[in-house]
Amino acid sequence: MLKRALKLLAVASMAVGVAWATENPFIGEWKLNPSKSRMPDEMKVESKGGNTYSFDFGIGTETIIVNGTDQPAYGGTTLSVKADGPDTWIVERKKDGRLLIRGTWNLSKDGSTLTDFYREFEADGSTLSMDYVYQRSGAGSGFAADWKSIKETMNSPFILEVKPYQGDGLSFIIPSEHDTKNAMLDGKDYPNLRQNSSCSIQQVDEHTLEMTDKAGGKVLDTREIGISPDGKTLTMTIHWPGRSEPDVLVFHRE
Repeated sequence: MLKRALKLLAVASMAVGVAWATENPFIGEWKLNPSKSRMPDEMKVESKGGNTYSFDFGIGTETIIVNGTDQPAYGGTTLSVKADGPDTWIVERKKDGRLLIRGTWNLSKDGSTLTDFYREFEADGSTLSMDYVYQRSGAGSGFAADWKSIKETMNSPFILEVKPYQGDGLSFIIPSEHDTKNAMLDGKDYPNLRQNSSCSIQQVDEHTLEMTDKAGGKVLDTREIGISPDGKTLTMTIHWPGRSEPDVLVFHRE
């Protein structure tokens, strides 16, 4: 009788897990709606005299000579900046010789705005394409300024997949970035597939989650993830330390 009761209990537990996975409103495939999303960016460029500039993209200051050569930069990458005319710079970041990022910066004639045609090259050959328009703030001339984006345009399809994880947990997967975050909904840190990083997820209510991303124990960002009452829209609000405005990503169910 005890064995039979244990078997029935196990079956009941499995049924509850399957029902939870079926009913959980976050689970599904979601496609970004660029027209309703905002991904504000800030960067600082400072002239150090001559052809030397410092760049701060939010990961720390990198100082290089603007001459088109690959120079040591953050995290074992190289950074190069080449003047391609009086109002155009080509900015490239590489890792072990492989091109990761290319930005084509165009400065407006009056110097008040900067357009960045941003391209991110993935290891599988795919490309993430975004266009930014920045507005000048603070002191400086030419490309040297504090720049804050006023418009961001995502040109590439951007998909978010949410799947069950170990019963009551969730997996958040961004296929284009080969990024997977797995966690139970208990607020504890769980290691990501990417080395030395983790995430935690806590359920606030039936339609709201809070996620915290860390690297080396340091908080990278916090995310509020909400589902609309009809279950058709997922909104992810990302708060970055040191940034005045959050990213607001609006997805629709596929």
